[in-house]
Amino acid sequence: MKQTLFLMAVFASLLFSSCGGGNRGELVGVQPREDFVQYNPYGMNYIHFGSYVMGPNDQDVPYAMNTKSKTVTVGAFYMDDTEISNNEYRQFVYWVRDSIAHMRLGEAGIGEHVFEEDAYGEELYPPIINWREKIRWNDEEEREELFDMFLPEHERFYRRKEIDTRKLLFEYYWIDLKSAARKSGKDNDLSFTNQLGQTHSIRGHVDRSQFIIREVIPVYPDTLCWIHDYTYSYNEPLTEAYFWHPAYDEYPVVGITWGQAKAFNVWRSQLLDTWKFRNGETYVHKFRLPTESEWEYAARGGINLSLYPWGGPYIRNRLGCPLANFKPLRGDYVDDDGLHPVNVRSYEPNGYGLYCMAGNVAEWTSTAYDPSVYDFSHDMNPEYQYDSKTNDPPALKRKVIRGGSWKDIEYFLQCGTRSYEYQDTAKCYIGFRSVMSYLGRGKTGDPKSWN
Repeated sequence: MKQTLFLMAVFASLLFSSCGGGNRGELVGVQPREDFVQYNPYGMNYIHFGSYVMGPNDQDVPYAMNTKSKTVTVGAFYMDDTEISNNEYRQFVYWVRDSIAHMRLGEAGIGEHVFEEDAYGEELYPPIINWREKIRWNDEEEREELFDMFLPEHERFYRRKEIDTRKLLFEYYWIDLKSAARKSGKDNDLSFTNQLGQTHSIRGHVDRSQFIIREVIPVYPDTLCWIHDYTYSYNEPLTEAYFWHPAYDEYPVVGITWGQAKAFNVWRSQLLDTWKFRNGETYVHKFRLPTESEWEYAARGGINLSLYPWGGPYIRNRLGCPLANFKPLRGDYVDDDGLHPVNVRSYEPNGYGLYCMAGNVAEWTSTAYDPSVYDFSHDMNPEYQYDSKTNDPPALKRKVIRGGSWKDIEYFLQCGTRSYEYQDTAKCYIGFRSVMSYLGRGKTGDPKSWN
């Protein structure tokens, strides 16, 4: 009787599993899996994968001998339709400021600025910020606790109480995947070397903590760049107002180092992923700087072998109007209707709907500069990365910049022209924009539906 009941139970369970779907003994993968649709991030345009001829399409005016033409292919990605503006970057600065204030108030036990335990009563370390709690900057108790976030009294100008921007530090981590993928050469041991030159293994298995790199970056722009970039030039008004005044909100942020641009993208990724997580959505978004090949592909706007993003060989249209913000003549910066950087949506966009891919401000890329990179880089998603150390020589701290700026002649506005700047320097003519890789094959069908 018991055996009969057991067989009936087994039969019933098989019947129900069959009715409910199940794998029926077949290879169907892990089920269920959520549907995933990658939508255009706000402010970004979709760039379809494709191939193009990367490199110069005109004579090498300065005889730099650092590029050659080469057919390459890049995968699909999203790119900001404008350069990152002052107001957008200011959101990053304010987030860092507020996060520091929340943590200090939480450590002092004031209000409910942090969560020290999760929903199950487990201790959280470090605590999680409670962004719903307001910072009361004028409250006497909170003001006293946040006192050292402001400039000390002997550094204040006309007794104005201002945030000490030197204390706005953003801490983040990244994984050194290239070091993790590089074997040490030992046959019987899986040991690896990270970017700091450390080699470590535990019983034949890698301690992955050595590939987790910690960075601490000051986030406030170098507003003095307007003065130190130009000797015997009066740019004090821009130093005092360009980053914070509402008149310049939609102008491109400048005075940003390569490291600050990289940190901004980490923060931007975390900002979106946190919101997605709280709303039960997939959170695998990673904003980053574009590679040099991605930048040039996007700048060409779908028009191969063209000198400029608008496709033509000339810097003006048929009416004589300039098509970008650059230095047209000797000493005449305003012939193109712009003295310094202009609004990020100035002039007409290129074929991909991207504004100011030539002129206005030059833009950081993720690519390390090497004059011979075209000789050894791959023809699929070509990229050359080097994460320099503090004691490296200056030549190893060069990063590629593209697009030319408001102070450059038209040669630097060409799609194939490359230049460089040192990653730890901030200039009044260099900004950046972000990209995000498209996951999967790429969008198909009518391009009008991609947005």
